[in-house]
Amino acid sequence: MADPAQVRAKSGWKAFEPLRDSTFRNIWTASLLSNFGQLVLGVAAAWEMTRLASAGMVALVQTALMLPLMLVAVPAGAIADMFDRRKIAMTGLAFSTLAAATLTLLSTAGLAGPWVLLTFCFLIGGGVALYSPAWQASISEQVPPEHLPAAVSLGSVSYNIARSFGPALGGVIVLAFGAKAAFATNALLYLPLLGAFFLWKRRSVVPRLPPERLPRAIVSGLRYAIHAPSVRTVMIRAVAFGLLGAATAALTPLVARDLLHGNAATYGLLLGATGVGAVIGALMVSDLRDRISPENSVRIATVVVGLMVLVTGLSRSVPLTMAAMAVAGAANMVTISMLNVVIQLSVPRWVTARSLAWYQSSLTGGLAFGSWFWGQVTTDHGIATALVASAIGLLLSPLLGLVLPLPGVVDSDVSLVELSNEPDVALALTHRSGPIVVEIDYKVDPDEARSFYDAMLALQGARLRNGAFEWSIARDLADVALWTERFHFPTWQDYLRQRTRFTQADLAMQAAADAYNGFAPGDRVLRRRLERPLGSVRWRAETPDPRNGPTLGIYAP
Repeated sequence: MADPAQVRAKSGWKAFEPLRDSTFRNIWTASLLSNFGQLVLGVAAAWEMTRLASAGMVALVQTALMLPLMLVAVPAGAIADMFDRRKIAMTGLAFSTLAAATLTLLSTAGLAGPWVLLTFCFLIGGGVALYSPAWQASISEQVPPEHLPAAVSLGSVSYNIARSFGPALGGVIVLAFGAKAAFATNALLYLPLLGAFFLWKRRSVVPRLPPERLPRAIVSGLRYAIHAPSVRTVMIRAVAFGLLGAATAALTPLVARDLLHGNAATYGLLLGATGVGAVIGALMVSDLRDRISPENSVRIATVVVGLMVLVTGLSRSVPLTMAAMAVAGAANMVTISMLNVVIQLSVPRWVTARSLAWYQSSLTGGLAFGSWFWGQVTTDHGIATALVASAIGLLLSPLLGLVLPLPGVVDSDVSLVELSNEPDVALALTHRSGPIVVEIDYKVDPDEARSFYDAMLALQGARLRNGAFEWSIARDLADVALWTERFHFPTWQDYLRQRTRFTQADLAMQAAADAYNGFAPGDRVLRRRLERPLGSVRWRAETPDPRNGPTLGIYAP
């Protein structure tokens, strides 16, 4: 029997396995410094706003930093899936550095009023929003698959190590040198991460098809999120958690000032305690995944957060509030990391950045609007009332899991599959030829009609999330055994792109439907048609035959 002490030690080191990879280690270390800069910015901006404006404006600092993650993350995720993720990450970091440097200059000149401060917090957050999906989606390119959950958690650890000490450092910088020094520190600490990405020798794979256009890529990501139950569920749960749990993050400056009668250093200590707890929570994620289902982990963690927010609202003691916020930080991180891991492990690589972006947009959108809402509640009813109301909402939120439970085991095989069959094409097609209609006939025993129909409904989701439109299943009026599945694609290129998106799980759904098909393999009927084929018809005899011109090569993806 294995020594329990050795098992625990091995389990503890498991969380740090991804750091053995030099690329991940370098980027992770540099991200730790950039996260210090981000936290210093948050402390400086929030405390500066307490001097310049009302409680509602203080809460808007959190909104200004988080709202770009909701607005920019979606197109940023599409861009990260379309182009080189390394270059996209560098672009976002460079933009944030430039915005932070500009804010420093304006603050030094005495021009950083409340709305200028919010504007530049928004711009800096926008650069981070462009960087974040590219960074998260690239983690799988830096570590082997078995280390991915630990690597995702380490990304959170990096942020929360910074949150453990960054706020206190930010408070000291603000007290000693003023807000402008904190803004300059923020700008400088982005530079090591920019350099780490610059030095990363990413292996780029030349795609067989040109990248999607941005609007189409955004739509593809949204359709995948809508039709993938795991992504859809995580998005809804993230919005709810963000809305209900935003009060603590948004109102911590007021907790320090009004409930604890402290200063910027007190505020830094509270955030530091939250960060220490979050580091502990992030390191627990890998072990929790091995022992407890994601749903139970999130339920327990959410209840713990609710109880700690309640203690924070009622406490007037700095040590007690710090302890409550440390525990809440650990539980918060368990929830956020668990939802992130569910996304990472349940989507194929072609849509990873977009799925993460939709998750991030959902979470930060909830935090942004929740920060505004709890700021208004504080203005009207006081900070203690706002925190108690937030706590009650968090304590009730696990009931949402009864309606929208997270996947119990995230082990779907989402590896991409190469299709060996090659479409038979006689028409001269271009990328833009379309719409393309696909029809598949099935011969099904009438006694198995209900089971077949259920299998086709499951297959419908795979078709729609991979790019098909207007899916339908029809039964022949004269031949009760004959069924026809029909769906279409806007263009021939969209059809070819869909063929590159099949996963093992998709093929398993197709096999489940085919199990009811009475056609012999050689007799199965699949029709691919060009709808409204005017472009393939010559109007006059002297019109050049398009079949003699350049055409798109047909291949099996």
